[in-house]
Amino acid sequence: MTTTHGTSVDVQTPDGVADAYLTSPDDGAAHPGVLVIQDGFGLRPSLRSLADRIAAHGYTVLLPNAYYRHGRAPVIELPDFIDPAQRPEIFEQVFPMIRDLTPQRLRSDADAYLRWLATSPQVTPGKVGLAGYCMGARLAVMAAAMFPDRVAAVAGFHGGPLVTDTPGSPHLSVENITAELYFAHAGNDEHMTPEHIDRFDKALTAAGVRHRTEVYQGAQHGFTQADTSAHDPDAAARHYRELLTLFDRNLRR
Repeated sequence: MTTTHGTSVDVQTPDGVADAYLTSPDDGAAHPGVLVIQDGFGLRPSLRSLADRIAAHGYTVLLPNAYYRHGRAPVIELPDFIDPAQRPEIFEQVFPMIRDLTPQRLRSDADAYLRWLATSPQVTPGKVGLAGYCMGARLAVMAAAMFPDRVAAVAGFHGGPLVTDTPGSPHLSVENITAELYFAHAGNDEHMTPEHIDRFDKALTAAGVRHRTEVYQGAQHGFTQADTSAHDPDAAARHYRELLTLFDRNLRR
């Protein structure tokens, strides 16, 4: 696997400065851009490792701290191994920050991140890929709908909620998407039930969005995250294969 080089960078947004992790192959060349959108636990070492693994396959990856309005990462103190059943107070800390990520703030932030990638000498010209995890998958769908001229592919894993009964539900905005989508749902996930998955698929089909969704049977919500009790090594390995196949097909032209 290619050696990568990672560094901390700051991305200026209309609301302040978002600290971020930037990683790319250590070859001095420009590569297609990828924006990784974090899960609810935030920017931390395991997510940097995930970004490095994507970069090692020939991508320049930007991983911002979505909670930058509340401070630089780590915004909250996290254990090396996250087991929400043993540490329920973690959710009490992150939920207010998740709720703060309104569609208006998402648009502002996503625009800043995508502009940063577009002007980086480490990124080749053209559309980028989005990879979203947990809440990040939801935000990735919304960003692809907001900026269809900048996004070529979206991969989402154990995402949610993608279907709600509110006017701002992500599945109601997909008609603007021009990217190809791949979504992998956990077999055990209250955030995306079989009914939710069916409604999400039907919305994508009705909008003419190129997509494929799969259910990883037996996997728990959060199966990609190596530092959590939900981690499933087989499902995580499958997620990398599907993500990279999607990106290779859409970003290497």
